[in-house]
Amino acid sequence: MSLRSHQALRPALIGALASTLGMVALSTAPAFAQASPDIMKATLSQPNDKTPEVSTEELRRILADKSAAVFDARPHLEFAISHIPGAVNVAPKPGMPMSAYVSDVAEIGRVLGDRKDAPLVLYCNGPFCGKSKRLAEELVAAGYTSVRRYQLGIPVWRALVGVTQIEPEGIRYVREGDKTAVFFDTRSADEFKAGTLTGARHLPKADVSKAKDDGRLPMEDHNTRIVVFGVDPSQAREVAEEIAKNAFHNVSFYAGALTDLKLANN
Repeated sequence: MSLRSHQALRPALIGALASTLGMVALSTAPAFAQASPDIMKATLSQPNDKTPEVSTEELRRILADKSAAVFDARPHLEFAISHIPGAVNVAPKPGMPMSAYVSDVAEIGRVLGDRKDAPLVLYCNGPFCGKSKRLAEELVAAGYTSVRRYQLGIPVWRALVGVTQIEPEGIRYVREGDKTAVFFDTRSADEFKAGTLTGARHLPKADVSKAKDDGRLPMEDHNTRIVVFGVDPSQAREVAEEIAKNAFHNVSFYAGALTDLKLANN
């Protein structure tokens, strides 16, 4: 998978999603012929699904009230590069080829303390990805009784919600391999001048609109990978969300401290 694969997939995915909305089931009650579908409430609802799905709206609520454990069913590096905030990642099942990748059910059991009735939500790389389905089937076979999937996955999450979270390992991978990526430091001007990540640009929330005209934001390629960090997770996420609201499609925030980020990228 190339560094920009998610970026390349996004336009096609959104187009496919839009073209198939007629087949998409809504999470709220009966569909009405004259009603406009609410994409935040949409699920893929493919035939013969063995586990139910949740919509983007439902997943946001689950993450907010922590009513279920949310697992990212992808390999660790993909998780580290970009994951839904609040999700957990576990090791892969031993002995499986990458083409049949599936997370280790035993590792999930260790996270949950073997509570087979614990509510779970799984996601992976969207409608065409089978990782969350494979994991769901293995969990059901292992006796888990409350397994659901966000099958629209991280590409649609980006499209509808805007931001993901990145880990130090992911930042290191991006800095080494994606020379088009843009890093933003959201701290105060004085803190920025006192020292920042090499190559980072200063961007407080109040400057996001201005940055569209002064060259800080990559206005000729809204698919550019953007990474935001700040004084704390709240500040970084707030600015990342503001950037995403301006039609940038691949925005992640780092939830740690700059000192840790520098150590991880030395």
